[in-house]
Amino acid sequence: MISGDSIVALSSGRLPAGVAVLRISGPHTRFVVETIAWGMVKERMAALRKFRAPDGTVLDNGLVVFFPGPASFTGEDVAEFHVHGGRAVVARMLETIAGFDGVRHAEPGEFTRRAFLNGKVDLVETEALADLVNAETEAQRRFAIQNAEGAQSELYLGWRRRLIHGRAMIEAEIDFADEDDVPGSVSEAVWSDVRMLIGEVDAHIRGFHAAEIIRDGFEVVILGAPNAGKSSLFNALARRDAAIVTDEPGTTRDLLEVVLDLQGLRVRLTDTAGLRDAAGKVEAIGIEKARAKADRADLLLLLEDAANPSDAGPLSVAAPALRVGTKLDLLEGQAARDAAARYEFCISVVDGRGVDGLLAEIGRRATLAAGDTGDVLPSRLRHVELLGAATRHLHSAADDRLAQELRAEELRLAAERLGRIVGAVDVEDLLDVIFSQFCIGK
Repeated sequence: MISGDSIVALSSGRLPAGVAVLRISGPHTRFVVETIAWGMVKERMAALRKFRAPDGTVLDNGLVVFFPGPASFTGEDVAEFHVHGGRAVVARMLETIAGFDGVRHAEPGEFTRRAFLNGKVDLVETEALADLVNAETEAQRRFAIQNAEGAQSELYLGWRRRLIHGRAMIEAEIDFADEDDVPGSVSEAVWSDVRMLIGEVDAHIRGFHAAEIIRDGFEVVILGAPNAGKSSLFNALARRDAAIVTDEPGTTRDLLEVVLDLQGLRVRLTDTAGLRDAAGKVEAIGIEKARAKADRADLLLLLEDAANPSDAGPLSVAAPALRVGTKLDLLEGQAARDAAARYEFCISVVDGRGVDGLLAEIGRRATLAAGDTGDVLPSRLRHVELLGAATRHLHSAADDRLAQELRAEELRLAAERLGRIVGAVDVEDLLDVIFSQFCIGK
């Protein structure tokens, strides 16, 4: 599906930079290259050229590479201009290229959208490309690479092929029951495979939380009474003064968050207001936010001043918690030994004792929660919703009280839901949402 116009955009990073890459895609690409580079270049080979505007004005010196369609990222003719990364140079190059008839500036995600429409990538691979561009940790990079290379798509398409084959066998048994070459027991094998598939899909759906941790981060929330040392620990783990620390109780009244990279995983650490009953109106709002955040946490750090313990009150949450005694530097001898017995970790942000051990334990728990980052997991909520719909149809199909015709229809509906994940069936209503997440030039 080749569009009638061509698109151009800066496809490299923020300016200024040493080198900037401008990408153009569409039917006018060859003419633009021939005009600006003063002659055509060999396909797929970088050529050093002097770039000129149509009136002969020199724009810059740089490299140009031409990728003829359909063997290109978008499936159309594509070219890249590698120029000096100054703002003025890039602006003039883009202005010149977009000045050609039939060439315009690209919308966010439009290069990848053309790649999808031309069959170069499916929807899951498209979403993985967005994840790859946004990857901040090693785990995110590995997860995105695996899906961009088609592991997730192949899983869903494999399930879909099994359903299409099963439905064909059932319908053949219904329509040609009297024919000798259609075995009458074929339905038993089909329904056995459907029951097996239900288990496979359910197990896959259960992996979504691990995928959320890889993509969005492992949520760690610091809780405790006022002056328990929450903000001090928060600053120590963040390695900067992200929170205000004073002796006055109730200094922190809102949620403060930093992102850590622990063992290649994204960990989101949140400092909260001190938990207590007697609080002002503003502080009470902060305490309520703290409790709500704790309900969504993957791990809680329950801090207590080991030198002056103070009860933070009842806390009923499902997340696992680590009891941490703070201000270890104020304790000596037997008092320090007693504290070590009371808490899972004893720390001092003044002399650093115990902080590295606590950080290592947070990283270990994050790694355990994320599981094997090489596993194929559902990477979007829309995948989970469509997989859930597919399993509901599979459960109906597995009900032997229904007529074979109705069970075959349930197989068709389940296969259709799987097809919508990868874009094998009509998904026009999803495209604007998906591609709006991309940056311009991708």
